[in-house]
Amino acid sequence: MKQGGDDGRLFFRGFQSRSHEKVKLRKRKSTLYLSPRKSSERRGDLLGENVYLVSFTIALRICNCFLVQTSFVPDEYWQSLEVAHHMVFNYGYLTWEWTERLRGYTYPLIFASIYKILHLLGKDNVQLLIWIPRLAQALLSAIADIRLYSLMKQLENQQMARWVFFCQLSSWFTWYCCTRTLTNTMETVLTIIALFYYPLEGSKSMNSVKYSSLVALAFIIRPTAVIPWIPLVFRHFWQEQKKLNLILHQFLPIGFVTLTLSLIIDRIFFGQWTLVQYNFLKFNVLQNLGTFYGSHPWHWYFSQGFPAVLGTHLPFFIHGCFLAPKRYRILLVTVLWTLLIYSMLSHKEFRFIYPVLPFCMVFCGYSLNHLKTWKKPALSFLFLSNMLLALYTGLVHQRGTLDVMTHIQELCYNNRNKSSASVFIMMPCHSTPYYSHVHYPLPMRFLQCPPDLTGKSQYLDEADIFYLNPLNWLYKEFHNDSALPTHLIIFSILEEEISAFLIASNYERTAVFFHTHLPEGRTGSHIYVYERKLKGTLNRR
Repeated sequence: MKQGGDDGRLFFRGFQSRSHEKVKLRKRKSTLYLSPRKSSERRGDLLGENVYLVSFTIALRICNCFLVQTSFVPDEYWQSLEVAHHMVFNYGYLTWEWTERLRGYTYPLIFASIYKILHLLGKDNVQLLIWIPRLAQALLSAIADIRLYSLMKQLENQQMARWVFFCQLSSWFTWYCCTRTLTNTMETVLTIIALFYYPLEGSKSMNSVKYSSLVALAFIIRPTAVIPWIPLVFRHFWQEQKKLNLILHQFLPIGFVTLTLSLIIDRIFFGQWTLVQYNFLKFNVLQNLGTFYGSHPWHWYFSQGFPAVLGTHLPFFIHGCFLAPKRYRILLVTVLWTLLIYSMLSHKEFRFIYPVLPFCMVFCGYSLNHLKTWKKPALSFLFLSNMLLALYTGLVHQRGTLDVMTHIQELCYNNRNKSSASVFIMMPCHSTPYYSHVHYPLPMRFLQCPPDLTGKSQYLDEADIFYLNPLNWLYKEFHNDSALPTHLIIFSILEEEISAFLIASNYERTAVFFHTHLPEGRTGSHIYVYERKLKGTLNRR
C-alpha cells in the first residue's frame, strides 16, 4: 500500500511540473483559422485591393483607351509623342517650346523608352507607336483610380469608397482625358496617388516621403502641378510638430534629388544646363505670354470651365460640399484655390483644372451616399448622361484630324510612288499629329505659329498671314509648279476660297473625313484631301 501511494505522489508531481512548461501547439494551415485580412492576402491582392476590382479597373481603362479615337488639344502629340519619336528615330519636328527650352524631356522620355524597346524588338510599326503609349497611360490612370478607392475606404468605409469610385469612373471628362498622352493626365495621376500618401485625418497609408516625391515628380513634368499642392503642403507643415525635420530631412532632399534628375535629363538632350521649370513659369505665369494662344475673362473657370468639366456631377458636388465632414474642407479649399489661381491667368483651358476633378468626386460620392429615395434615378441619370457625352466626345467630336493621318499612313505604305509624295497641311497649326502617327520620313509641312518673343505689337505668324488671304499666299508661295506638294489637306471651310488655285494646279479631291458637328472659326466640319494629278482636270467628288 505504501509503495502504491509513493507512486501516486510521484505521478502527481510529474504532472504538475509538466503543467508549468510552455506547451507548443501545432499551427493549423486551414484558411478557416486565418484572420479575414490574412485570408484575403492569401487569396491574392493587387495594389492592396481585391484582384477582381483591380482587374476590372484595368480592363475598363483599356476599353476606355480604345473608345477614345478623337483629338483634344495639340499638346497630347506635340509635347509627348512627337518629341519621343524625334528622340528615338532622329527625324520629325520639334515645336518652338523645345528650341526655347520651355519643356523638359522627363515626360517624353517615358514614351521614348517604349519606342526604343519596340525599335530594338523590330516591332516599331506605326499602330504600336500610336497605341502602346496610350495603353501605358491608361494603366497608370487605372492605378490612380484604385488608389482613390483605397483612400476613401480608409477614411470612411467600403460603401462610401464605392460611391466615390463610381463617380470617378463615370466622369465623362476623366474618360475623355485619362488615356491621352497629355502632361495634364500624368499630373492628375501623380496627384491622386500622392493624395493616397498625404497625411489626411484617418488615413492609414500616410507617408510624407512618398507623397512629396510624387508631387516633386509632377512639378518636373508640369511646373503648374504645384498649384493644387500649395494649400495641402502648407496644411501639412502647419500641423507637423517637427517642422524643421520635415523641411531638412524630407522636402529639401527630395526636391534636390528630383530637380537634379530633371537637370541631368535635360542636359543630355538639350546639350546644355537648362532649368526648364523656371522658363515654363516665366513664360506662362510671369510674362503671361500664353495669351498668344487665346484669352478668356477672369470668371471663365467658374462660369464655364468648371461646370463643363464636372458636367452632370455638378449638383451632386454642390450637395456633397454641405454634407462632407470638416476634415475634407482642405480638399474643397484646394479646388477653390486652384480655380482662383488659374483664373488670374488670361489663357485658360479645360484641361488645366483636370487634376482637381478627382477631389470633386469625393464630394459627389458623399452626396450619393446620403441620397435615399432618389438614389436609383440619380445613379441612372449620372451614368447615362456621362456615358453619352463620353462616347460622343470620344468617338465623334474632332475625329477627322486622326482619320486623315490614317490616310497618310496608307499613302506611305501602300503607294507605289511614295518616294515622290509630299504633304502640305493647310490647317490651323498643329491641328493634326505628325510623324509619330506616320512613322515614315515623308516630306510634310504645316502652317507654323510660333509666338513673338521679341515684343512686336503687330506680329503675325505664318498661319495668320495665310488666313488673311489664302489664295494670294498660295500663288506667292508656289509660283513654281515643281515646288507644289502632291497632297493638300484642308478644312472644308477653306475649299471655296482657294478653289481657283486648286483648279489651276490640277488638284483633285480624293478623300473626305468628318471632323465635327460644331465647326467654328478656321475649323470646318469636314477635312478634304486633294491630290495633284499630272494630267486631266479637277474632278470634284
